[in-house]
Amino acid sequence: MSIYTAIIDSPLGLMQIEADDQALLAVRFADARAHAHAGNAVTALAAEELAEYFAGTRHEFSVPLAPRGTPFQQRVWSALGDIPYGRTTTYQQIAIGLDQPQGAQAVGLANGSNPIAVIIPCHRVIAADGKLTGYAGGLERKAWLLRHEGALLV
Repeated sequence: MSIYTAIIDSPLGLMQIEADDQALLAVRFADARAHAHAGNAVTALAAEELAEYFAGTRHEFSVPLAPRGTPFQQRVWSALGDIPYGRTTTYQQIAIGLDQPQGAQAVGLANGSNPIAVIIPCHRVIAADGKLTGYAGGLERKAWLLRHEGALLV
């Protein structure tokens, strides 16, 4: 299986997109311009949709996804995909929705392991007290994304 990589500029800095022949595997914030292998149709679609998202014209993504993780992580990431644009939820609410009412911490760990930033919207999950917590891309990026979506009032 071939892995294709593209690097894009975004308002939040460089982002690295990884895909196989069928679906998107990862979107990560990159600190420096990494070596990008030849992209493919999936990386091109992801780059186009991310550009539209950052321009404010896209609220949902259609690029096919194939994040790699445990069955529990997959369930959490699927639940993240159900959080509407411009809305937030809590780790506890996701845990309850997964019939794991004591699982907020496990949800937080799975959320932090999300390999597809922005498109799987882990940035829309906040602490029960409304505070911004835990974002692999940094809390300033999480705050920016929520403001961009109109979910966070300054």
